[in-house]
Amino acid sequence: MTEVANRGAAFDRCTFRRVRFNASSHQDAAFVNCTFAECNFFDAAFTGCKFVGSSFEHCRFDAMRVVGGNWSHVSLRGADLTGASFAGVRLVEADFAGAECAGASLRDLDFRGADMHGADLRRCDLRGSLLDALDPTAARLEGAIITPEQAALLAMALGLDVRAD
Repeated sequence: MTEVANRGAAFDRCTFRRVRFNASSHQDAAFVNCTFAECNFFDAAFTGCKFVGSSFEHCRFDAMRVVGGNWSHVSLRGADLTGASFAGVRLVEADFAGAECAGASLRDLDFRGADMHGADLRRCDLRGSLLDALDPTAARLEGAIITPEQAALLAMALGLDVRAD
């Protein structure tokens, strides 16, 4: 799959083992309920793709870019996403537990119901993302970039009484 240009292909319940997606581009493609094991996504781009119910095990995501699409119910448990970029992606009830995201760009994401327990979000750009499911005591957040509205939400999650005056 290296350097492939995929537009609209659909995969359902497929297993990708040790597949290199390096420098590939995927637009409006679907990878539904698929398993990715030991795959490499170096410099891969996914635009408007659907990964609902898929799982990633021991994969590499260096310089991967994801724009739009639906990645709800995916398992990225323990994944190293430090060099990845996600923007405008739906990640409802995704499993990010223990994910290494330090320094990653996770902008304008829908994390409703996501499991982010133990996730490393240090220096991560989270601006615009829905963080309702994030327990600030159960993830590493030092230096994370957020908006004032997100800061108020996290403060309330800590039990603080946030007031304008």
